[in-house]
Amino acid sequence: MAGLLQRIHRANRPPFHSLTPREARIAYRMGAEILDLPRAPLARVEDLQAAGLPARLYAPSVERLPTLLYLHGGGFTIGDLETHDSLCRQLSLRSGMAVLALDYRLAPEHRFPAAVDDAWAALAWLHQQSDRLGLDGSRLAVGGDSAGGTLAASTAFFARDRGLPLALQLLITPGTASRPDTASHRFFANGFLLDAASIAWFFDHYIDREQRCDWRFAPLEADDHSGLAPACVVLAECDPLVDEGIAYADTLRAAGVDVQLELFRGVTHDFIKMGRQIPEALTALNACAEALKNHLTP
Repeated sequence: MAGLLQRIHRANRPPFHSLTPREARIAYRMGAEILDLPRAPLARVEDLQAAGLPARLYAPSVERLPTLLYLHGGGFTIGDLETHDSLCRQLSLRSGMAVLALDYRLAPEHRFPAAVDDAWAALAWLHQQSDRLGLDGSRLAVGGDSAGGTLAASTAFFARDRGLPLALQLLITPGTASRPDTASHRFFANGFLLDAASIAWFFDHYIDREQRCDWRFAPLEADDHSGLAPACVVLAECDPLVDEGIAYADTLRAAGVDVQLELFRGVTHDFIKMGRQIPEALTALNACAEALKNHLTP
């Protein structure tokens, strides 16, 4: 990991916070899968519309499969179906489940709570349209990485409160707190891939300061975590977000939620998308797949 960080530093790419959102999206898309595994072939890969938004369905077979709604990372500001295509293929391939990736609306054009509303709408749509898609709407999960993990955590509340079936929330290096003020935010503020300046840039584009205690942005702030779907929380040790990820896992456990916590030592934020270089990425993918199998198969 240290050697990889040195190579990334030598590449001297401009940090996201020095770019416009449009420039950052292009830069992220160009580099998003360089370290990721090759795109695995699957029996079913279909572009479609989910709740009026672009989406992509992945499945290893044409059987009636359980489905994971996947919400990509990118600080609510960058990322799309292409940046996370390899990751979604791997989750589908290794778990044997279908994966529906959502291209939710991005900030600053669409500020909070647009992305939250899109994620909720997509889960409801998936539940309603599963038969038409040839999927099993009674066995659903929601997941995401980074900002997508935040959205997945928020969507679990929606499922609980609306009575939608949700077997698992898969939270990969999620943001869960209202402020970047934990020890890990200070210790890993610079030089560990996700810098403090970029976190501030993402937040400022997405949400006003006075809104940041809203639980839809900071799930730790919710009043009641009981009754939520079981959680698989995948964290990286050298990540500014690791402390709030652990705090969220603890909060869920204290509320009686079944939690599987996977903490990967010596790796940074976004490591799960570095399967060409980081063996822990493969272990993490397998852990996610096993969690999906455990909670979505009869």
